[in-house]
Amino acid sequence: MTDGSLVSARLLVFRVGTLACAAEVDQVREILPRLPTTRIPGAPPVVAGLVNVRGTLVTVVEGWRALGLPPLSPTPSPEAGATGSTLILELGRGEDAGNGEGRKLLGFTVDEVLDMLTGGGGTGETTLEDRKGLPGVDPILVRAVGRRNGELFIVLDVAALLGPILTS
Repeated sequence: MTDGSLVSARLLVFRVGTLACAAEVDQVREILPRLPTTRIPGAPPVVAGLVNVRGTLVTVVEGWRALGLPPLSPTPSPEAGATGSTLILELGRGEDAGNGEGRKLLGFTVDEVLDMLTGGGGTGETTLEDRKGLPGVDPILVRAVGRRNGELFIVLDVAALLGPILTS
């Protein structure tokens, strides 16, 4: 079993390439259609670029690159219209929550949003285990492994995954 905070967490389940992942709903500010980005000169390849979300510039990270996965298919050009979604994630909610200064927004591209679940719910359809990852995924990025209707998914440690990108 996992720690108590994760057991009762509501999770957003999504697919990046062939990998099913989840993030705590509290960290997801919104889900938008895949947004065209403006490339940042000199940014690492994991950064797709910047988007303007209602007047706020948000750095967008390519989900498959952040997770170290191969691309599912050739990346379409912005003119061709990309498929998938951009999750706007909020990092640092717990730190400095009173003054809002510790919060950072970051976009994360996903191929498909699958479901919203309550972790450890009594229905038997969703279970979480304290496994530290799946083959091919860095265990530092994994908080738990879940099972949804018989299919495995990883619960991402969003801060471990995206925090280093914010500081680079």
